[in-house]
Amino acid sequence: SLSARNCPWKMNQLPAKSPLASPLSESANSRLEALDSLSMDSFWLEVENIKQSAEAEQEECGLADVKTQEEGEAEAEWLQDAGLSELLGDPSSDKDNLVLLSTLTRTQAAAVQRRLDTYSRSRRRKNKQPVRDVRDIFRVAGSQEKAAEKEESSPDPLWHNLRTSNTQRKSQDYSCTVRNPGKEELFNMDIAYSEQAAVLLKGSFLSEPRKLKDGNALTRFKIPKGRLGVTRIGDLSAQDMKKIPTLALIELTALCDILGFELKRNKAAKLKTTEKRLFGVPLNTLLENDQKLLPNTKVPLLLQALLSCLEKRGLETEGILRVSGSQTRIKSLEQKLERDFYSGLFRWDEVHQNDVSGLLKRFIRELPAPLLTAEYLPAFAAVQNIPDLKQRLQALNLLILILPEPNRNTLKALLEFLSKVVSRENNNKMNLWNVSTVMAPNLFMHKGLPNKIPEGKEKQLAEGAADVVRMMIHYQDLLWTVSSFLVAQVRKLNESSSKRYQFCDKRIKNLLRKIHADKDKVEKNQGEPSKIVKVHASLLLKDSLEVHLNNATRVADVLRQFQKNLGQNGWNIVNTVNFLKCNNSMECTNLLLYEVGGNIGEHCLDPDTYLLDLYHINPHAEWIIKQNPSYPRMF
Repeated sequence: SLSARNCPWKMNQLPAKSPLASPLSESANSRLEALDSLSMDSFWLEVENIKQSAEAEQEECGLADVKTQEEGEAEAEWLQDAGLSELLGDPSSDKDNLVLLSTLTRTQAAAVQRRLDTYSRSRRRKNKQPVRDVRDIFRVAGSQEKAAEKEESSPDPLWHNLRTSNTQRKSQDYSCTVRNPGKEELFNMDIAYSEQAAVLLKGSFLSEPRKLKDGNALTRFKIPKGRLGVTRIGDLSAQDMKKIPTLALIELTALCDILGFELKRNKAAKLKTTEKRLFGVPLNTLLENDQKLLPNTKVPLLLQALLSCLEKRGLETEGILRVSGSQTRIKSLEQKLERDFYSGLFRWDEVHQNDVSGLLKRFIRELPAPLLTAEYLPAFAAVQNIPDLKQRLQALNLLILILPEPNRNTLKALLEFLSKVVSRENNNKMNLWNVSTVMAPNLFMHKGLPNKIPEGKEKQLAEGAADVVRMMIHYQDLLWTVSSFLVAQVRKLNESSSKRYQFCDKRIKNLLRKIHADKDKVEKNQGEPSKIVKVHASLLLKDSLEVHLNNATRVADVLRQFQKNLGQNGWNIVNTVNFLKCNNSMECTNLLLYEVGGNIGEHCLDPDTYLLDLYHINPHAEWIIKQNPSYPRMF
């Protein structure tokens, strides 16, 4: 079989120094050793195929290393990406971005404070007075120099506790990972992941560390539904989803801080222009062109066509994705697609399925920037270094929320297809690990990024990358969920924007105290046993539906009541034809209830949401029944 040493093109963005600033942990090593029984031949064969394809087109395997950032630069970029550029003294920044500080948890606030302190110290060392010093904002007592010395010698109590915990943690053995294979564990999304990790550090990290025995056994996780249900990506409005990446970045950084890792990111790469229309074209450009033909397109039409072709005729093909098609034919097909795809003249039924899978992988590799983005590809690769499986998934969940929407939608379409391939394993002989090892090089290797690998680490890093892909395929439903604590922070952001908090001369702790005081007020109001509210269904009815809420009323109950009462006398029907169509064929699954306005933009509600609880959290919202967009429109 092929080995790493036989392949001069090694893994990109599995860097010499882990992006989380830690060598592979003992637990990661033990986990990867457990994968020895799982073949990596497919991985190295795919690497060799990519190498040969690049050589045939006289492309270089990799470019120069990314320029090392000076002290303070990374922190400044982080603060800008976290929506806090006002703290850097940027006069052009949106003052409302500072409202973000009012939503932070204790661990998130500490993560922000730490980077502000580092940035401020770096400015002083360069003898450059910052426009706005961190201590002017958070009003830390003492002069700038004394404050800096105090931070070094006697840091904030929270940071002291975290650093002490991290120091103690390094001396312990956390070899773990797949705990209780086959059993179901709860995946808590109500409490911030970093807060959960901080609690774990106070006790033992894992009471009974277990090593992975069966490489194919993966723990099943269940998200416990609270009274407000579960929110999936796509349930929130675009307006509210724009707030999620900054919140997720702060939370991911706080989580890494507590776990003792440093989150490092690449600078965004400059994209080269191309004369092509399909392959090697940025996702945003592809989608802009596709939306001219098909408005609201969220996944490139070419990728949709490739996946559709493979789903129709390739899922049963033995070795699909692993068995390489002809490089000559694939190159010829690419040229034909560039010429005929948008005109509809391309004949998919004449293409061999292995060639289509080759085109699929080529499309992903040829993107000017990696699908996982140049900025965060190191972090995706370094997830393997986190000892605990649940915390690896927490980090992946946050990384996926940080991705730009085109990348996230495209990745989801790809992962859904890969899951279908795995589901036909009995016929195509492609199990989860086979698919993961084949796809990992296509997602983690990129000709536009550095590819230096520490000697002797190729196998570990390759297996780790394949393991990350395996987690993304297997746990994609969990990973495409917006945690309840993030939704709560979005609500708080929307509320705080209207309250216009004054930030000067106030510390984060004061803001947090204000948050908790507001939360206590809400909790006191939740004693109301019942409420009558109006639910609108403007596409069907002119009149609203009055609903009596009690502690047991769920969204599903309201939708059933709506369906049951739809044909009763006295309802003012908007359109008789539409009403008859819906009344004859409508089921509750065809209908969705949305929460609109108040402290949320628009939120598609989980059927298990308890509405009286939701009313207490957002009393000023309207509730509107709409048809499920995934069903064929009936009116």
